[in-house]
Amino acid sequence: MLTSLQNTLVKQIRKLHSAKERHKQDLFLLEGTHLLEEAAAVDYPLEALCCTEDWQAKHFQLWEQVAQKCDRAEIVSEEVLNAIATTVQPDGVVATAKRGINSQQVPFSGLVLALETIQDPGNLGTMIRAAAAAGASGLIVSDNCVDLDSPKVLRASAGQWFRLPMAISEDIKNTVTLAKNADMQIVATLANATVTYWDVDWCKPSLVLLGNEGAGLSADLAAMADVVVNIPLNPGVESLNVAIASALILYEARRQMEKVKR
Repeated sequence: MLTSLQNTLVKQIRKLHSAKERHKQDLFLLEGTHLLEEAAAVDYPLEALCCTEDWQAKHFQLWEQVAQKCDRAEIVSEEVLNAIATTVQPDGVVATAKRGINSQQVPFSGLVLALETIQDPGNLGTMIRAAAAAGASGLIVSDNCVDLDSPKVLRASAGQWFRLPMAISEDIKNTVTLAKNADMQIVATLANATVTYWDVDWCKPSLVLLGNEGAGLSADLAAMADVVVNIPLNPGVESLNVAIASALILYEARRQMEKVKR
């Protein structure tokens, strides 16, 4: 059992709390039983696995399934587990994995979210979860968004992080141009738009542009849209949370597509 906070592996994992270190080590943290189960379900390769004796006893089948595929699997003390986890009350297991393994080509078809400068990991994780639930084709983030593999993003995605095609765009404007060339309609959400989001034909392949929590979508990116839509709000309500806005659009698109299938 690892009991020392000075152990090399323990110190290495603790550093992964920092985005800078995650990039430097090319690793990210995966915390909690549910995320580990989701990773195992898609056979996502892990580097190291650390758990308490109590967790191992309760989840021995999962331990055996994952441990044999890890480079290193260790039983650790409660103190060590608490130190390497980012959550206040970890449930007994933390793993590390290589970054970028699930980065893939997001198809320019169906419904795709394109996110510019999203800063809140809870919002990003929620949008990943909603996009997967609604059957979106994928999600693309600008390179100045919060890290896709932030521990909070993974937790907020409720495991759907492992199932949704996602990519980082180094040039989001170029990505929009590529989507246009693939005959996708580009839809932007703006408060002053005159078209309501449910009046769009979402059965067409669509790229939905959503912007920063405070500043919204940049003017340059909004100008590239074929259609600009609003989400109606009662007087006195300034705006909706960007994750909620994305969910409304995702499910209106799904509603329209299900109606066509009937």
